[in-house]
Amino acid sequence: MAKVSKNAKVAQRAANLGSGRDFVKVIKSVKDPKSGKYTYKELMIHKDKVKEFFEKK
Repeated sequence: MAKVSKNAKVAQRAANLGSGRDFVKVIKSVKDPKSGKYTYKELMIHKDKVKEFFEKK
């Protein structure tokens, strides 16, 4: 069994920057002002933009 150094793993993560692992699925409930019913907004966004998504109205 071959061993992989920690530095090689770190370099591999840096090479995968921008891959699908950086995206998350977020679900936000939105209340309709007319009917009072809730709908759900689902998006796949970058993990750095999650806070901005939930702050928006």
